Amino acid sequence: MKTIKAILLLAVVVLTTAAFTLKTEKGYAVGDTIEDFRLKNIDDTMVSLSDYDDAKGFIIIFTCNTCPYSVANEDRIIALNDIYEDEGFPVIAINPNDPKAVPEDSLAKMKVRAKEKGFEFPYLLDEGQKVYPKFGASKTPHVYIVTKKDMKVQYIGAIDDSSRNPSAVTEKYVENAVEALLDGKKIEKTETRAIGCSIKTL
Repeated sequence: MKTIKAILLLAVVVLTTAAFTLKTEKGYAVGDTIEDFRLKNIDDTMVSLSDYDDAKGFIIIFTCNTCPYSVANEDRIIALNDIYEDEGFPVIAINPNDPKAVPEDSLAKMKVRAKEKGFEFPYLLDEGQKVYPKFGASKTPHVYIVTKKDMKVQYIGAIDDSSRNPSAVTEKYVENAVEALLDGKKIEKTETRAIGCSIKTL
């Protein structure tokens, strides 16, 4: 009986600790100020947000090579950069997956995929998986729009309202948010639900 009580007590402690950890490591919320990061790009240079002197903000997208949802959004990510880089909101893509867990998400494979798709934006590897937990990203793709002047999060969520089928899109969340920021207006939807694959760790 004592053994059973001890096991139950241990289980309660473990669950409580896990719940506390999840709560305290939730990540950034809209309005929070983010920390800059420095990650390796597919051209082997190190990239930080501070490198972008002329940027008004950033469309930070946690994505990867292997998730079907990410693949279904690649052309939309390219289009976002094509539209908004010159407006001061470049795309910064970050692969949060551990390549030891998913070999197809290694930096070498990222280089291949970027060349195949013609990425003209940074595609960074979150080596050691230190950045995505700070953001609280949980899916690929998962979007964070950040303004440069104050480094504050303005939007978190999905690219649009159709996770897999671009022809079914009726509301473009990211485009609407960036357009509002460029026009000096309030973003109508600051949070939406990111739909995609879970981030892979060992």
